[in-house]
Amino acid sequence: MTDVDTSPPAAPAAIDAVPLRHPWRWVAAVVIIVLVALFLWGAATNPAYRWSVFREYLFNERVLTVGLLNTLQLTVYSMVLAIVLGVVLAVMRLSPNPIFKAVSWVYLWIFRGTPIYVQLVFWGLIPTIYQNIRLGVPFGPTFFQLNLQMLSIPFLLAILGLALNEAAYMAEIIRAGISSVPEGQLEASTALGMPWGMAMRRTVLPQAMRVIIPPTGNEVISMLKTTSLVTAVPFTLDLYGITSREIAARTFEPVPLLLVAAFWYLVVTSVLMVGQYYLERHFARGASRKLTTRQLEALAKAQIQNPGM
Repeated sequence: MTDVDTSPPAAPAAIDAVPLRHPWRWVAAVVIIVLVALFLWGAATNPAYRWSVFREYLFNERVLTVGLLNTLQLTVYSMVLAIVLGVVLAVMRLSPNPIFKAVSWVYLWIFRGTPIYVQLVFWGLIPTIYQNIRLGVPFGPTFFQLNLQMLSIPFLLAILGLALNEAAYMAEIIRAGISSVPEGQLEASTALGMPWGMAMRRTVLPQAMRVIIPPTGNEVISMLKTTSLVTAVPFTLDLYGITSREIAARTFEPVPLLLVAAFWYLVVTSVLMVGQYYLERHFARGASRKLTTRQLEALAKAQIQNPGM
């Protein structure tokens, strides 16, 4: 009879782990830090930047209450109008109606295929192209007449030009978000008795928002910076127009006034990026495998209460 070896298996030999070193990473980091420090030192000591003028106009009342406020209004109004129109265009692109699809495609082709600056110049010329708007019966009486040249509407024309251009991009973003949701989600909701509107609102759109929110946040930030082009309308009471057109033309100090405009653009952009981060995290709930701190704490408590789990 053969004896069976019942002794426990020998433990594997320990392997000495040698940490990997990447000296070139540290070299690259040091080089970048040195270059940034040299640039900052050069900018701080260069008299052409006129930092005293920058500090003088940084919190200027006209810059904040007129320029910055109008820039924020242009951004918000244009984006709201662009999102609403983008939803309509996206639904038209997804519609089985060939006329709706064709109209939406032509709209996207025109507004995505021409520069925004050219479009804004065109909208600024609308009062010249259409001097009088008449509503009535052809070859008959006129019920309504409006003289556009008598109106001062550059602000409205700037909003219209920005919104119509942005709507073409928002339509594609929304269409891509809706198309990313599997068709089975809508079919399952319909099988549960949900009407189409409720299924879209409670099932499709919450899942589509995970795809829609990141590029929409980028478009909002892009819209904020694109408002600097409304001088083509012409509308010169935005942040760029007030600093670089009005004040700089009076003080002959373009460089520090450009820095003032850049500073406030950076401030607003930073706030928008923070808001975008929290929106993305909100709509990503349930889609990420990474547990949050609260979920980890709940899991730890459950394991303590049920050791055999």
